[in-house]
Amino acid sequence: MSGYGKNVRKKKPYGNMIIMGILSIALYAALLLNQDVINNIFGKGGVYAFLPIITAFVFSYFHGAFTGSFWTVLGVEAAKKKREVK
Repeated sequence: MSGYGKNVRKKKPYGNMIIMGILSIALYAALLLNQDVINNIFGKGGVYAFLPIITAFVFSYFHGAFTGSFWTVLGVEAAKKKREVK
C-alpha cells in the first residue's frame, strides 16, 4: 500500500516563506530608500521605459511566492474543483 488510507501531511514551506519574505522586504526597502535615483533612471525614456515593467514583475514574483507560502503555512489552500460524473 503506497499511502492509501494514510493521513499524509505535506511539509509546510517555512523556509521558503522566510526567505521570500526577507527578499520582499529588502526589495521594498531598496525601492523606498532610493526613490529619487529610481525615478531619475526610469524617467529617461527609450529602453529605460521597460525598467518599471521589469521591476513590477520582480516584485510580483517575490511577493507572490511569499504570500503563497504564508497561506500554506497557515493551512489555507485553494478548493479542489470536483469533477462532474456523467
